[in-house]
Amino acid sequence: MLKLALTAAISMMLVFEPVAAEAKSKGRTAVVKRIKVKKHEPAKLVASDNRQRLVRRVIKVRGKRKVVYEQVRRAAPALAILSAGDLAGLNLTHDPLALRSSVAYVLDQDSSEVLFEKNSSVALPIASITKLMTGFVVVQAHQNLDEILTVTEDDVDHHKFTSSRLQVGTRMTRGDLLHIALMSSENRAAAALGRNYPGGINAFVAAMNAKARELSMNNTHYVDSSGLSSQNVSSARDLAKLVSMAHHEPLLRQYTTDPNYVVEAGGRALRYSNTNYLVAMPDWNIGLQKTGFINEAGRCLVMQAMIQGRNVVMVFLDSKGKQSRTADAGRMRRWLEAIKPPVIPAAAAAGVPVTVSAGAGVGVGAAPLVQ
Repeated sequence: MLKLALTAAISMMLVFEPVAAEAKSKGRTAVVKRIKVKKHEPAKLVASDNRQRLVRRVIKVRGKRKVVYEQVRRAAPALAILSAGDLAGLNLTHDPLALRSSVAYVLDQDSSEVLFEKNSSVALPIASITKLMTGFVVVQAHQNLDEILTVTEDDVDHHKFTSSRLQVGTRMTRGDLLHIALMSSENRAAAALGRNYPGGINAFVAAMNAKARELSMNNTHYVDSSGLSSQNVSSARDLAKLVSMAHHEPLLRQYTTDPNYVVEAGGRALRYSNTNYLVAMPDWNIGLQKTGFINEAGRCLVMQAMIQGRNVVMVFLDSKGKQSRTADAGRMRRWLEAIKPPVIPAAAAAGVPVTVSAGAGVGVGAAPLVQ
């Protein structure tokens, strides 16, 4: 009797206890709950909600097979996280190239002629594009790239809890940390670079902001060396200035465009890859680049590239979709290869405010959010 009672109790627990499991189904989370079903009754219990169904399962209870039914309800799609650009309505701005980026700016590097612009004066979060200024400050300060630095707990991301392959205690040269920070957007590497600046991270951030003022990046402000904070903001016009100046530094050109790199960390070799796959494409001639992403910023990309014999700086901010920023770069390149000035943008027909520069430039604009 005791054995039967115990078996019954376990069976009841298995029948009524919610299952602590989640399953992925077409990008949605399926919430599973086990329910008690009488024999021949499952068909009656199929819910009218088309997101809910019953699944037959065979389990073992004390070594014996038992048939149970699980009520599976597919969760509604999660609400999309709005970026700062979305909240400002920049995603509603149309352009003649149908870019997925809310902000775009393309500049002839040699003549400073604006070739294309869209919301280019709006200051938005820039995510890991911040690291380009981090690298610029390190190189301009002529810090010893062979000095061994140690990753500490202070370099761990307690803001967005991003992961890292650099364990606390890892010892590495400043040059290698700079390399993987720029090429692979390694957050702990960028944090360690800022922390090991004379005066510490606060002095480093102050140097970043001083450099921004020196370059007349008036819509730019930094609060950390990694870009994890959404308070690191800039405009596309400002970032084009940074890209143009950073392109003069051979080390930044090399580190940002290497397809991959191997570092020694704790006695083991770690292979890092570039976050921008375009650097390995033979049909691209990229001189400098940096990617970035946090939810508040969307997908971001800055690049210097040679297109049709012309040195071009491209900036794309708040792009929607994992590959959309590089796809926008491809759209822009094809457009630049095809245009013959002057070009009158098709966006004008849609009632979008458009300006045309003295050359072939196209502009679609909005007022800046931050001055």
